[in-house]
Amino acid sequence: MGVDEKAHERRWWILAVLCFSLLIIVLDNSILNVAVPTLAKPRSQGGLDASNSQLQWMIDSYTLVFAGLLLTAGALGDRFGRRGALQVGMVIFGIGSVASALANSAGQLIATRALMGIGGAFIMPATLSLITSVFEGKERGRAIAIWAGVAGLAVAIGPLTGGFLLEHFYWGSIFLVNVPIVVIGLSAGLLIMPTSKDPTAPKLDLVGAGLSIAGLVTLVYALIEAPDSGWGSSTTLGAFAIAAVVLAAFFLWERRSSHPMLDLNFFKNPRFTAASAGISLIFFAMFGTIFLLTQYLQFVLDYSPLEAGIRLLPMALTMMIVAPLSARIVERIGTKVVVASGLAIVSVSLALMTQLEATTGYENIFWRLMLMAIGMGLTMAPATESIMGSLPLAKAGVGSAVNDTTRQVGGALGVAIIGSVLSSSYGSRVDDAIAGQPVPPGVADSVKDSLGFALETATRLGGPAGEALANTARTAFVDGMHYGLLVGAAATLVGAIVAFLWLPAHAPRRPEALEAEYEAERGELEEAVASP
Repeated sequence: MGVDEKAHERRWWILAVLCFSLLIIVLDNSILNVAVPTLAKPRSQGGLDASNSQLQWMIDSYTLVFAGLLLTAGALGDRFGRRGALQVGMVIFGIGSVASALANSAGQLIATRALMGIGGAFIMPATLSLITSVFEGKERGRAIAIWAGVAGLAVAIGPLTGGFLLEHFYWGSIFLVNVPIVVIGLSAGLLIMPTSKDPTAPKLDLVGAGLSIAGLVTLVYALIEAPDSGWGSSTTLGAFAIAAVVLAAFFLWERRSSHPMLDLNFFKNPRFTAASAGISLIFFAMFGTIFLLTQYLQFVLDYSPLEAGIRLLPMALTMMIVAPLSARIVERIGTKVVVASGLAIVSVSLALMTQLEATTGYENIFWRLMLMAIGMGLTMAPATESIMGSLPLAKAGVGSAVNDTTRQVGGALGVAIIGSVLSSSYGSRVDDAIAGQPVPPGVADSVKDSLGFALETATRLGGPAGEALANTARTAFVDGMHYGLLVGAAATLVGAIVAFLWLPAHAPRRPEALEAEYEAERGELEEAVASP
């Protein structure tokens, strides 16, 4: 399966449109992270009075639907056309953005964010699969590196845009900013985007899609709700058990299906498997850490949303610069060293962040953020290129979806697990601290559930009692943040070890060999299924 000649000629224009389409996916998450403290405020102050659990679900409802539908959306793009999948995704994302801006409760926002996740599930795999289809050789690695760099740019634009909008308009404006991007992306895509697809037109795996969605949603629901229900409660353990059974059924079904949504043979390739693990763990750490830092900068250090966005800018700009350069570094020293080193650097930076306190100055935060950004920039693009380069071109959509699924599942689990570690530690420490304190009856549970509510309560109390409650809540949050950061550091250290042990330094096989091998394996599987 070769690269379309006309599409190849205008490949750099196509890359520009695809990167622009990618912009809204990353922009939306980074904007929402800055808005988390605002959404936690009482309605009287322009917020939605959201609890810690609801704040996590505002992020994870989008991420879970996104991750759950990615494989199905990638398969639809392969079968019916990747440009069409991209256009459908943009329309749904635009509708979801408007609905989110108009939401008037935390529950409504969680639901409309899930709708945006449906759109995102069609957009992201289409962008990467189209890049893979129109670029070849070293240019493909460089194009993917630029794609990853644009993701870093969106991380930079998001906090700044979100901070500006939150200071001058209401919180819903952070979603309305997506609308003009959707309109421009749709128009440009219709003019120059190729209509590539898998010529074999594989059947859709509806059973696999349903099992994957149900399993992932149940798993992360258990992780998010565990701090409230208790890690050893029947509700939590039951949810974990259901998730394990459903996900096991998913893998068994995919193994036996003649048209699997996720071809498990892909994982026999150590390049694919190790790179997927690296991507998943780097996003686990990144999503979870940003979830902590946006609250730390605003609630603990008392920065405004715009000020917090500006202080996250160096991290994002560093990622934007390092990610495109990583392709050149890989050409010199190989993927193994670059990806393993990047993950190790992130692990070290997160461990160093455990030294941050409630009174730490930004100069001590700045260089730690820069170090983390360098590690992330070195990891993302080479690992992504390894995933896409280890698959046949006919499977570009599903391959991209697998890559994106590892990102989104890793990110969802990062917010859920690191956020749950924070909530558990914070709630326990605040509960001990307010015992015997003059906290109004009926608000103690809310104080233990939300740092924002605790600070609001402290303001209402005033005097020495209010000041003591505020200091206790901030200190408890920072202590909980330290535990969460250690979890992220451990995850990326595991990723570094996996990359060093199993990720090849260079691609071991040419694309032509991958095509032939895939066709042979698919023929054997179809014969086996057809046999009585």
